[in-house]
Amino acid sequence: MPETGYYSCKKKDHICEDVCGETSRVALTMSRLRCALRGFDVKALFLLLIGVPFLIFVIYFHGQKISYFLRPIWESPPKPFRTIPHYYHPNVSMERLCQLHGWGIRDLPRRVYDAVLFSNELDMLEIRWHELSPYVSEFVLLEANSTFTGLRKPLFFANNRQRFKFAELRLTYGTIGGRFVKGENPFVEESYQRVALDQLLKIAGIHDDDLLIMSDIDEIPSGHTIDLLRWCDEIPDKLHLQLRNYLYSFEFYLDDKSWRASVHRYQAGKTRYAHFRQTDNLFADSGWHCSFCFRHISQFIFKMKAYSHVDRVRFAYYLNPQRIQDVICRGADLFDMLPEEYSFQEIINKLGPILSSYSAVRLPCYLLQHVDQYRYLLPGNCKRESE
Repeated sequence: MPETGYYSCKKKDHICEDVCGETSRVALTMSRLRCALRGFDVKALFLLLIGVPFLIFVIYFHGQKISYFLRPIWESPPKPFRTIPHYYHPNVSMERLCQLHGWGIRDLPRRVYDAVLFSNELDMLEIRWHELSPYVSEFVLLEANSTFTGLRKPLFFANNRQRFKFAELRLTYGTIGGRFVKGENPFVEESYQRVALDQLLKIAGIHDDDLLIMSDIDEIPSGHTIDLLRWCDEIPDKLHLQLRNYLYSFEFYLDDKSWRASVHRYQAGKTRYAHFRQTDNLFADSGWHCSFCFRHISQFIFKMKAYSHVDRVRFAYYLNPQRIQDVICRGADLFDMLPEEYSFQEIINKLGPILSSYSAVRLPCYLLQHVDQYRYLLPGNCKRESE
């Protein structure tokens, strides 16, 4: 009986056996492979063996990018803010400026409290406090001995307090011990510290209708914005501040979408220190947000490991000093992420490094008065200093 299909016959007794059957006596390797592949497309197997590992590789190294690029599909944009136009010129009277905004003028300005959580941003704090100093009644600063991620850290402000003697008579300073809970979401520790800041504000003597600035240290309201809000009557109880967004220095202007900074007319029992959206009102063009604007590479590394978005440090080489320096000078992203936007058009428009800006117009006054001290923050000075 001839050999046909997947059967084999013995010539002597013409007994046929199924090569693929359990009772088959044929043990040749090629025959077994032939049986295994019976009815299977070899090309499909090849694609499977090559494609699956490649897909795993892409997801492991670029899954975050894929997720951010597809964000417009799985997440809707937040409700738009109601943007309030901002009128200002140094030669226009305060009464007239208040009128332009539809507000009245007060007989006396409100007291202003500037409250911040402090990590290690000494330069930014100095620029911020000098910008706001003519208008702030009390500076309130809370410092912890741990980062949001539970790392132990020195009390940087306490160790450098002499730099801020100009604010000493108007300073309420407090410290808080970290909880050092391993594996905890960093936002829990951040929330814990912000609640403690509420208590420090009470110690500082804040009262109803005082103006309270809630923002991170690198979110700097312009002095004339705070001056306007302390003098004008009938302003909203809560206002988010639209800030110009910069990265690494004032050379890399990103956009004007920073909104988390806010100003509140304090109400005892109601006002809570927070860093999320609290109102739909957004006051246009109200200052600067300079993110990761540090003098030394070590400060970049410290923040990358310390702040609430530590999950963005997906690979150890992200913390390589040479890589960080290269990223700074190119205006690229420290975490190799795509833009956090809600439409494909906005994502595509922001792909790639930030273009350099050579304008140093309308920057914080103290920065321009002390250029030699803060040159690394100005256009054309991307190289960071050695320790």
